[in-house]
Amino acid sequence: MSSRKLLRLRNTLAFRLTLWYTLIFALSTGVAFFSFYTLIASFIQERTDQDLSGQVRRFSTLLSTEGVEAVKESALIEAQAAGVRKVFFRLLSLNGQVFSSSNMSYWSDIDINGAAIKDVLRDGNSVYDTIHIPGGRDEVRILYASISPSVILQVGQVMESYSRFLDAFQGVFISTGAPLILFAGVVGWFMARRAVSGVEAVTRTAQKISAGTLAERVPVKPRGDEIDQLAITFNQMLDRIQALLSEIREMSDNIAHDLRSPITRIRGLAEVTLTTTKNLADYEGMAASTIEECDRLLDMINTMLAISKTESRLEQLSGESVDLTHLVQQACELFLPAAEDKVLSLHSTIPDGVKLKGDAPMMQRMLANLLDNAIKYTRPGGRIDVMMRDMQHQIVVRVSDTGVGISEHDLPRIFERFYRCDQSRSQAGTGLGLSLARAVARAHGGDISAESVLGLGSTFSITLPKNRTS
Repeated sequence: MSSRKLLRLRNTLAFRLTLWYTLIFALSTGVAFFSFYTLIASFIQERTDQDLSGQVRRFSTLLSTEGVEAVKESALIEAQAAGVRKVFFRLLSLNGQVFSSSNMSYWSDIDINGAAIKDVLRDGNSVYDTIHIPGGRDEVRILYASISPSVILQVGQVMESYSRFLDAFQGVFISTGAPLILFAGVVGWFMARRAVSGVEAVTRTAQKISAGTLAERVPVKPRGDEIDQLAITFNQMLDRIQALLSEIREMSDNIAHDLRSPITRIRGLAEVTLTTTKNLADYEGMAASTIEECDRLLDMINTMLAISKTESRLEQLSGESVDLTHLVQQACELFLPAAEDKVLSLHSTIPDGVKLKGDAPMMQRMLANLLDNAIKYTRPGGRIDVMMRDMQHQIVVRVSDTGVGISEHDLPRIFERFYRCDQSRSQAGTGLGLSLARAVARAHGGDISAESVLGLGSTFSITLPKNRTS
C-alpha cells in the first residue's frame, strides 16, 4: 500500500475509531490483568503468612510443654522434611544472637533484621519481611515472632508457588493478550466500517449531487439507527432543495413571461409611434401608455420584494395594537363601490372591539387582495360575505364569494407565486396577491387557507393568534 493511501487511511474516521477501540481494550485488559495479579498475589502471600504463623504457634506450644531442646530437634526435622532450600528456622536470644538453627548453608546471605527484633520486643506482635535471595529467582517470606519471654523465632519460607504463579500468569497474558488485542483491532475495524458506512453513503451522494445529479438519494436501511435518521433527514433536505429549485425555475419562467409582455408592448408602441406618427398627441399617448406599463412592472416588482421581505423576516413587523374590527370595516367600505359597480352584494358580519398586535398596513394589504379577488372573479348578481369570529386564542376572518370557484387541481397551488388558474388568465393580474396574503398571515404567526367548489364559489380563511410570539 502506498504512503498516500496509508496517510488517507490514517485520516479516516474508521481508523480513528478502531485505534480508540483498540487502545481502550488494551488498557482495560491491562487493568484487569493487574487487578487479578494483585488479588492472587495477595492471596498466596496471605496463605504463606498463615503457614508461618502456624509454625510459630506450634513451636511456642512445644517450647512451653517440652522445652527448648524439643524445639531445636523439631526445627531440624521439619527443615529436612520440607527441604533445606525451602524452609529454615533460627532460634534467637533477645539481643538477636543465634543459639540454634536448621541447616543454613543455603541461607547464609540472610541476616538478622535488628529493627524487626526491636519491634517484636516492643509490641509483642509478629513482624513479616520479604527479601530476595541474591542470585536466586524466588523471594523469601520471613517471620519474626516471640515464642517465649526469652526466645525469638525467625522462620523463613521460599515463596516458590508465588513465583511459579507469576511466571505462569505472565506467560499466559503475553501469549493470549497480544492475539486478543489484535483480534479486538480487527473487530473494531469491522464495527467502525459498519458504523460509518452510512456516512460514506451520504458522502458519495453529496459528491454526486455536487457533480450535478440532484435526483440522487441516500439509501436508507430499515435499522432505524442514528445513521438512518441522518440519511432520512439528508434525503428530506434534498427533496426540499429540489422542490425549491423547481419553484425557482417555474418562478423565473413566470417572471420572464410577465416581464416580456409589457416590455414587448412598450417597444412595439414606441416603434410604431416613431415610424408612423408625426404629431405631438401621438407621442404623448405613447408616453402615457409607457408610464402605465412601467407602473404595472413596478407594482409587480414591489409586490415580489414585499413577499420576500415578509417571508424572510428582513423587516420586523410593527407590534402595535391594531383595531381589527375597524380595519375590516374600512376594507369593506373601500371595496363597496367596486362591488356595486359590478352589481354584487357585499355583506359583513364583524364583532366590535376585536384587537390584536400586528402591522396594520400589511393587514390592510392582505384583506385588500382577498376582497379584490372576490369581486374580480364573482359574476354580476353574486354575493360576497366577510365574517370575523373572535375565539379564545385566535381570530378568524373569512371572505366568501359565489364566484367561478377553483378546481381541485389548482387549489393546492393558488398560493404559489405567479401561479394563475385557467379561470384567472382572462383577468388582469400578476398572480402575486395570494402569495403576499399568505406571507403576511404567516408573518403574524397565523396562516391562510382556501376552500372552493368549481362554479359555486370560494372561501378564504385567515387565522391570526391573539398573542403573537414571533
